[in-house]
Formats: sequence, C-alpha cells, structure tokens
Amino acid sequence: MAHFRLSERICLAYFAYTATVAALRPLPLPVRLEVWAADAGVFLILWLLSRPATAQRPPAAVLRDWFPLALILLAYRQMGWMALPHENRNFENFWIGLDRLLLHKMGLKSGIEFFGPLLPNLLELSYLLVYVMPVAAVAVLYGFGARQRLDAAYRIVLSATLASYALYPFFPSEPPRSVFPADDLPLMSALRSFNLRILGAYGIHMSVFPSGHAAAAFSCAFAVRRLLPERPAVGLAFLVLAVLIAVATVYGRYHFAVDTAAGLLMALGADWLHAGSARAAVRSRR
Repeated sequence: MAHFRLSERICLAYFAYTATVAALRPLPLPVRLEVWAADAGVFLILWLLSRPATAQRPPAAVLRDWFPLALILLAYRQMGWMALPHENRNFENFWIGLDRLLLHKMGLKSGIEFFGPLLPNLLELSYLLVYVMPVAAVAVLYGFGARQRLDAAYRIVLSATLASYALYPFFPSEPPRSVFPADDLPLMSALRSFNLRILGAYGIHMSVFPSGHAAAAFSCAFAVRRLLPERPAVGLAFLVLAVLIAVATVYGRYHFAVDTAAGLLMALGADWLHAGSARAAVRSRR
C-alpha cells in the first residue's frame, strides 16, 4: 500500500481538481483528454514512488524528492491548456488604477530608473531567477543535510503555488504589458527581451491573478527560512530575491500590483498553515 507524504497529497488534491475543471469547462475533447491523461500519469507515478518497496531505495527515493518540482511546472502548463477566450477586460481595467498610482504618483518607476539601467536589469535578472528558485530551495536543503525536512518545505511551496493556480479559472485576465501595450513600459534591455521570449514561448493565457511568480518566490523564501533556521543568511538571501521578484513583476508589467499582493498573501497563508509541521520537522532532526 502506498504511503503518501502530505506534500504529495496536496499534489493529488490539486490534480484531482484540474480533472474536475477539465470536465466542467467547455473544452475541446482532445484538450480534456490531455488533462485527464496527465492527471492519471501523476497519480500513477506518485503511487509508484510512495510504495514501501521503492520509497526508500535509490534512485526512486531521490526521484521522489525532486518530482514535485516537475509537478509545479505541469500544474502551470495545464492551466494554459484549459484557457478560454476572455470575454471582457473588467479585471484589468479595474486593477490598472493601483499600478499607475504606484508607478507614477508614488514614484516607483522613476525611482527604479533614477540610476539608469542598473536597477531595471537587476529586477529583470531577479525575475528570470524565479524559475530556478524552487530548485534552489530543494538544493540548499540537500546541501545542508536537511533532506528529511523536504516534505515540510514542499507543503509551504506547493500550498501557495498550486492554490494560486487553482484560482486562475475564476479570474480570466492577461498581463498589463498585453492589455496596455503602450503604457507604463519599463526600460528595454537584453535581459528583458530574454524574459519576454520565455513568456512568449511558455506563458499561458488563463489568468495572471494571483501571481504564481510571487507565490512561488515568497513561499520558497518562507520555507527555507523555516526549515533552515540554523542558516539565517541563506533564508535572508531567498527573501531578498523574492522581494526583488515581486517588484520586478509590477515594474516589468508582467503582473498587476494586485496580482503580486495576492501571490504574497497566498505564500503568507501557506507559511502560517504549515508553521507547526515545519517547526516539528526542524526539532525532530536536531
């Protein structure tokens, strides 16, 4: 019989949810079948990896530790498969007011660009690093001998990130750079062009609320800080990067400010929800 970790149960619940979404949305049959096939594959692989006969044996044990990272990517892409045409721009037209208040009236844009391309490039680099942040979080737990705390860390990261994706069908929207292509644009640079190419190739058109980038970045930072309390400098570095990513999402017009704030709230909620289990995981390995 399989013995699922709590973080794996979170994944199972999320992909059961996407199977339900696919059943209820007016999707073409091939898309619906694609979602269901992916979900079935996830269930099968997690079941195989969690069986007592294989769970503690390499390489299955190592694969089990890293597999949730692939599921974060799959969860994001699945929402893109199920995107439908947006009927209006009500969300975007409402959200843009806060952005313009922050960027112009409160001086965020001019402050970032005061020293020329230095800070804009730092923000674009930070935004690019969001894709490796979950990998880095797992790597530092491995590197500092805290592999047994991985499940507790994944609970925070997966709860925040997957819950953000789960809300996408209810807030159909496009990023501000798409809806308002001539307004509030940041400085152009090679790094920005690279980020835009990545989004052009792999971005989805389901929703931008809440920001999955912010949710993933902050939840990784909170997880590392909680699960590696003996390495406060590492946790602080993750948190600083998460803050830079959050600023980059708004300045770079990748997200509306409300998206980023919602992503932060998702991470804070996940951190609060799993604080007890994280403390228990740390105590049990001292």
